[in-house]
Amino acid sequence: MPPVVPPFLVGLIVAPLAKRLLKPLVGGVVRASVGIAMEVKKAAHEAGENIHDLAAEVAADVVAAQIAAGDTEGHSVPGQHTTETGVKGDRRTPKIRATAESAAGKTH
Repeated sequence: MPPVVPPFLVGLIVAPLAKRLLKPLVGGVVRASVGIAMEVKKAAHEAGENIHDLAAEVAADVVAAQIAAGDTEGHSVPGQHTTETGVKGDRRTPKIRATAESAAGKTH
């Protein structure tokens, strides 16, 4: 019958070996995980900026197309209640529109 080795003696021998072998391995896994997480965060931030820029460009194109088509008048605007005689109850601040004459310095 082989000698019986108590489990705590096995632990006393295996624990230092495991520490020497597993510590660098676990450290490498943690470093790689943190590096990957930072790269993903950076890529997501850049993608968000690109989407925001694209949305701003599309909005500018839509507004430019509406101005070019003269399609800005006569549309319902949130905050306004229309009646048969016209716009009533506008709660927004009026916007000043620039015209070619006012831009050139001429007065009405």
